[in-house]
Amino acid sequence: MTWVRRLAGAACVLVPLVLLVAGWGPLTAGHPAHLVVLGGVVAVGVGIALWRRVPGWLAVVLAVLLLVPVVYLQPFAATRVEGSSTVLRPDGAVRAGLVFHPGARVDHRAYVPLLRRVAAQGFLVVVVREPLNMALLSGDTAPLRAAHPEVPVWAVGGHSLGGVAAGRDVLADPSVRGLVLWASYPVDDLSGRDVVAWSISGERDGFTTPQDVADSRSKLPPDARFEVVPGAVHAFFGDYGDQPGDGVPTTSRAEAQARIVAGTVAALAAI
Repeated sequence: MTWVRRLAGAACVLVPLVLLVAGWGPLTAGHPAHLVVLGGVVAVGVGIALWRRVPGWLAVVLAVLLLVPVVYLQPFAATRVEGSSTVLRPDGAVRAGLVFHPGARVDHRAYVPLLRRVAAQGFLVVVVREPLNMALLSGDTAPLRAAHPEVPVWAVGGHSLGGVAAGRDVLADPSVRGLVLWASYPVDDLSGRDVVAWSISGERDGFTTPQDVADSRSKLPPDARFEVVPGAVHAFFGDYGDQPGDGVPTTSRAEAQARIVAGTVAALAAI
């Protein structure tokens, strides 16, 4: 079964290289953990191909266990790139700050065009580069806030899974004064937290549905604000194209994003 072993090893080398070429922009601009993982899979592939003691069946199992996750984690690339900066500053005085978690498997640059418009209204925005583009792997974001002592008050926010991570930030740090959820809802109970909370969601979202948002009300403070963007879908909260499985929009991306930006600015102004 030498040929099976070698074929499995070759797959572990070639697939990561193809993914690297196909996703060069988001992979090189994002967190280095993704490149490390791809490199590790290649190294294992070389070992499988060269180590004769690896049985063919075990080589196939290892290849499947390694390749399925890396293919799944290939990020949705930003369709509109306005640089790779993760800190967006206003021209004038800073009114408040926002640490923003991107959605799962989404290039962080896909959110920069929207968040730059938020920053222009007087807010410093820090976009988190998530390990493997998964917000729940980011760890404590307090150091990101501490790096900007000029910010008088902080909010956290995020899109989809990024909103779950933002809720975790609120739970971990009582000094966070605001929570902005884009097409998201908290997993933890934040109803007793002294925080200004806004939920901005899409009417036609196929992932974070209106029912999901409604069911989350009890986990947010009683005075949480809920804004529904008419006709908007999940992918309208960033610039990364269409997302398989999403709803069918009945409004334009530009109109939806104008409402998302306006709601975010209002949320930050309220903290």
